[in-house]
Amino acid sequence: MKSRIPFDRVNWTSSIFLTVTFFTALIGTPLYLIKFGVDPFQIALFAFYSLATGLSITLGYHRLFAHRAFKAKAPVKLGTLIFGACAFEDSALDWSSDHRTHHKHVDQDDDPYDISKGFFWAHMGWIFFKLYPRPLANVADLKKDGLVMWQHRWHRQLGFLFGILTPTMIGLMVNGGVGALGGFLLAGVTRVVVVQHCTFFINSLCHTMGRRPYDSRTSARDSFLMAIFTFGEGYHNYHHTFQHDYRNGVKKWQWDPTKWTIWTLSKLGLVSDLRRVPDEKILLAEMRETRRQAELRLAEIEAAKAQRADDTCPTWQGALDAVQEMTEKFAKNYAELEEAVSEGVRVSKKNLARWKAEAAEYLEQLAAMDQQLAPAAA
Repeated sequence: MKSRIPFDRVNWTSSIFLTVTFFTALIGTPLYLIKFGVDPFQIALFAFYSLATGLSITLGYHRLFAHRAFKAKAPVKLGTLIFGACAFEDSALDWSSDHRTHHKHVDQDDDPYDISKGFFWAHMGWIFFKLYPRPLANVADLKKDGLVMWQHRWHRQLGFLFGILTPTMIGLMVNGGVGALGGFLLAGVTRVVVVQHCTFFINSLCHTMGRRPYDSRTSARDSFLMAIFTFGEGYHNYHHTFQHDYRNGVKKWQWDPTKWTIWTLSKLGLVSDLRRVPDEKILLAEMRETRRQAELRLAEIEAAKAQRADDTCPTWQGALDAVQEMTEKFAKNYAELEEAVSEGVRVSKKNLARWKAEAAEYLEQLAAMDQQLAPAAA
C-alpha cells in the first residue's frame, strides 16, 4: 500500500532537528534536574537566553525585518540577528519571507501556515515540508542589507556557536562537566524548544482561540495568555489589521514587552522612525467590526420578529424603537469618524472615548434584545 506521506517533499534536516531537540528537552532535562537538582546559575542562564532569543524573534525578525515597523542602528540589528539565529527558526531573510506571505495570503492555500489545514500544520507541520532553495521574491529590501545577508549565509553556524556551544562552555567554566551538561540541556536545547513553540503557538493557537475586536474576517485572534509567553505577540487580531505598527498591544494596559523595549531603544537613540497607527484609525476598525456584529444581530432580530405572533406589545415595540435609535446614533458616529480619518483630521480623546463607549453600549443593547427574543423564538 502506497504511503500518503509525501516523503520526497520532507525536509529531513528540519524534521530531525525539531524531533530530536523536543525529546531531548522532554526527557533529558527532567533527568538532569532530578539527578543534579536546580542550579540558580543554570536557571539564570536559561532565563537570559530565553529573553535574548525570544526578543530577537519578536523585535528583530518580526517587527524590524518582516514589517519594517521601525529603523534600527547596527548594534540592534547585529544583536537580534545573532540571537535570532540562536532560536533556530531559520534566517531573518527566510523568516520574513514566510511571514510576509502569511499576511498576504492569510487563511488561503498560499499561506505557509494556513490554519485551515489543521492546528498541527499551522503550529509546526508546515516546517517539515519547507524545502530549499526558495525564491524569496518578497524580501528584495532585505537583500540589500549586508548584515541580513551575512546572517542568512551563516545562521546555522551562528546558532550552534552562540546558542548551543557558548552556554555549554559557560556551564563548563562555572561547574565543570555537570555545568556543561546543564548549559547544553537548559540554556541550549530546552530554551530552543520553548522559544520555538511559543513562536509556533502564534501561528496555531492565535488563529484558533481568542477575541477578534478589529476584524472577524480573518482567523487571527487576540490572546492575552499568549502575549505573556511571547513578549506581546499575542494580540494577533490587531497585528493582522495593522501589521506595520511597532506595537501589538496597543492599549496601555496590554502586556507587550517588545513594544516597551523598542520604545526604550528609541529613547537611547538606537532605533528610530517608529510606525504607529493613529487612534482614529484603530477606533474606526473597532467600530467597523461592531457594525459587522450589529448587522448579524439585527438580522436575527428581524427573523425573530417575523416569527413573533404579537409584535405590537408596548414593551417589545419600545425595545425595537430603542435599538433603532441606537442604530441611527451609531451610524452617525461611524460616518463622522470615517470622514475624519479620510481627511486626516485628529479627533479629540474625549470624542474617541465617547464613540467607543456608545459602540460598546450598542452591542450590549443588541445582546439584551437577543435574550428577549430567545423565549419568543422558542
